[in-house]
Amino acid sequence: MAADTLLAERLPVRIRTLVVILAALCVHGCASVPFDEPKATSFALADTANTNFGRAANGWTELHDGKSGFFPLVQGMDALGARLDLIEQAEKSIDLQYFLMKDDTAGYAIGYALMRAADRGVRVRFLLDDVFTTVSDRMLYTLSQHPNVDVRLFNPVARRGFYALNFVASFRRANRRMHNKSFTVDNAISIVGGRNIADEYFQLKDDAVFSDFDILALGDIARAVSTSFDIYWNHELAVPIESLVRDREAEALREERSAIAEKARAAYQGVYATAVSSELLRALTTGKQTLYPATARVLSDDPDKLSNPVSVEYMGLVTDLDTILREAEREVTFISPYYVPVRNGVHYLRELGDRGVQVSVVTNSLASNNHVPVHSAYSGYRKDVIRAGVNLYEARANAGDEMQGGDGPASMTLHTKLILIDRRYVFVGSLNLDPRSIEINAEMGLLIKSEELASLMADGLEAALPVSTWKVTIDDGNALQWESLVKGNPVTLVSEPLASRWLRLKAWFLKIAPEGQL
Repeated sequence: MAADTLLAERLPVRIRTLVVILAALCVHGCASVPFDEPKATSFALADTANTNFGRAANGWTELHDGKSGFFPLVQGMDALGARLDLIEQAEKSIDLQYFLMKDDTAGYAIGYALMRAADRGVRVRFLLDDVFTTVSDRMLYTLSQHPNVDVRLFNPVARRGFYALNFVASFRRANRRMHNKSFTVDNAISIVGGRNIADEYFQLKDDAVFSDFDILALGDIARAVSTSFDIYWNHELAVPIESLVRDREAEALREERSAIAEKARAAYQGVYATAVSSELLRALTTGKQTLYPATARVLSDDPDKLSNPVSVEYMGLVTDLDTILREAEREVTFISPYYVPVRNGVHYLRELGDRGVQVSVVTNSLASNNHVPVHSAYSGYRKDVIRAGVNLYEARANAGDEMQGGDGPASMTLHTKLILIDRRYVFVGSLNLDPRSIEINAEMGLLIKSEELASLMADGLEAALPVSTWKVTIDDGNALQWESLVKGNPVTLVSEPLASRWLRLKAWFLKIAPEGQL
């Protein structure tokens, strides 16, 4: 009798059962992802000049000396309406790249609109990061069964067995995520910014406001966004959903397709009229609403960043941003919902200040932050940031109704990712100012050179800060204090604003989290 068999027989039944379970878990944890399965290579359609958006883009660039046109999407419902309207008017192609999509009203509405476009003959390519997407594989697979739709998941975790265990077993790879967010129609018009595809990003939640930001871009810059998309779409880490979903029983799929279609149709019909009521897109493309002419370029990490050890060599986006920031002369404003400067970041801000640049940072307070561990890491740097000469602001969690003109949920969370430089440059994209975005994840955004647009946004921010944020300072006793205008009245607090004892205790405890992963 083999030694291992003899040992197994001598073990108590409960221990043997536990060993079997752990062995099975280990097998499941070693499940692989079919990265090497063949897939079709495809690229953005170049022959879109004869589409409505193609003609609008070419006409715009001819009138504005080759510059692209830009318009900020501040309100969530405008942002959703623009996307739905773009899908409805698409004639040849739609390319979407997102960090997450949820199975909620926004997710189903956009999914249904995409199916309608595909029915018209529009080619749809949909690239989603895997880990935080809650739309089921079956739903994505059903979507991809349309002959004009392809869906790929970026850097997916193995499906066989236990998903969470598979994530842990492949942590070194699975921890590296694609955080990019872009949306391009007919290779002529794009939306780039911080919004994912979920209700909270489009003001569809009754209990909270996500203060977020996108920019609509028309012209040559859209083709540059398409180039960035193609690089990710054809990368080895982009896996077709068909390679992950193995249960393809025809009758079950037909039933599921019917159920999904009915739910998606209801979501679409429920939100479409409201979302497109502003007719923003039509106003922009017909010239009734002003676009801002500007030169711009896409700043994007190479997807190889996720396949290699953390290295400055692969931090392409922040390297390009650093070049522009080091040329700043007057003022720089950083807006980042998740802000963990680490020591090097504090030193960087101090260097900017020493050159005479006025630096401001806007981020979430503890009460407004939806990722408490990030606040736990950030909070330890607040005094250092302030002593570096930075104006530090934290979002006021109960300012939602004021930011919505008195009509909306009181609760607010900041999700905007934006950098304003010398009232001349605007950077908008997916980048957070934390180690995860800078070192671990892949990110992308637009760097726009426009004094008119940058000044408009800087003026708007300057007006909003006193009523939507707390200014954080250090008092004479070396303690932090928070100042804001609340319904017109000045308020000063000496502890974390609007944060319960439990929330403060939680933030204190979560300081144990490794800041390099935040």
